[in-house]
Amino acid sequence: MSLYGTMRTGVSGMNAQANRLGTVGDNIANSSTVGYKKSSTQFSSMLLPSSGSSYNSGGVETTVRYSINDQGSFTYTTSATDLAIDGDGFFVVQGSDGTEYMTRSGNFEEMDDGTLQNSAGYTLMGYPYSSTEDPTIVINGFEGLVPINIDSGGLNATPSTEGVVEGNLNANAAIASSYKASVVAFDSQGNSRPLDLNYTKTAANSWDLTISYTDSVGTTTTLGTDTLTFGADGKLTSGGTVTTTPLTIDGAELGAVDLDFTKTTQLGSASSVEGDIDGQGASGVDRVEISKDGIVSVIYGNGQSIPTYRIAMATVQSPNNLTPMAGNVYSQSNDSGVVVMGYSGTSGYGDILSNALEDSNVDIAEELTAMIESQRNYTANSKVFQTGSELLETLVNLKR
Repeated sequence: MSLYGTMRTGVSGMNAQANRLGTVGDNIANSSTVGYKKSSTQFSSMLLPSSGSSYNSGGVETTVRYSINDQGSFTYTTSATDLAIDGDGFFVVQGSDGTEYMTRSGNFEEMDDGTLQNSAGYTLMGYPYSSTEDPTIVINGFEGLVPINIDSGGLNATPSTEGVVEGNLNANAAIASSYKASVVAFDSQGNSRPLDLNYTKTAANSWDLTISYTDSVGTTTTLGTDTLTFGADGKLTSGGTVTTTPLTIDGAELGAVDLDFTKTTQLGSASSVEGDIDGQGASGVDRVEISKDGIVSVIYGNGQSIPTYRIAMATVQSPNNLTPMAGNVYSQSNDSGVVVMGYSGTSGYGDILSNALEDSNVDIAEELTAMIESQRNYTANSKVFQTGSELLETLVNLKR
């Protein structure tokens, strides 16, 4: 046995325990980091050839193992852009250098430009949403992804296309008497346009209907007409559907509106008519909602909900072999396998939870126990080095 070999073994043991203390320190420091996955130090022996009468001490080497696929617990928040993954998969994010990474850190916040960035400055990526079919995804790459921007829609307006008008016309009204009501439609620029409904009784059980619009200078334009005929029971027997004529108003288009009057009655009660026409006035983005399948919907101030993006998710065959990067993100490695893209809620991917964050999977009690063990083992290895040094000093003193 070599005294120098014994001292080198002691140094190897101290270095190994120092590495273990390094992972413990990182884990404790990141115990409150959203989506952080703990690391641990694994030991393996290093042996040197020995003979029957002489033993050559080797040492110990360490490798770091990451518990990336271990699910953390959840903390619920009041922000709709705080996201967690319940199950397998990673969010795809883009760094400032334009490179895509994977992460479980979902504490996203809206930036001035409308993009969503987490606390480390990485931008959430996804695919533009289509109501007819899911976008084509690249299985082994990040092509086709775009930054999710919840302000990309800006102001939004929906022109009117159809509506329902219902109510009652007074059966006791005199011939040639009139009743006027109005309903509101929206043009292509989101302006509200009142449509006048003029009912004139022409005979028993018969009314003429004229739909018109009067502009700001008092010019009235007829948009449609109809004759409503009622039976002895006061229910409509003919007429009741009108499609208005398109009209250009101050550069905006008030398109054709299909109006349904079939629920109108003629009974011995005062005339009263009300209508409900679709369409929305111009409105800005009020908030965002994210479903468990990753569809990002923009909610406008007028209550209209429009799906705009679908959050992309990624996974690999061996998540624990991903390469950790600064900012709590991961990149593909030779041992992790290729990146496979998909959507939350589909096979192999967990659900996205809005108003929630995934906590670090670090167990403080476990880390403190490992710290104490490493401290004791480091001290013991230092004693091996110290003893070898003392024996070497004794050997040198034999010459004196």
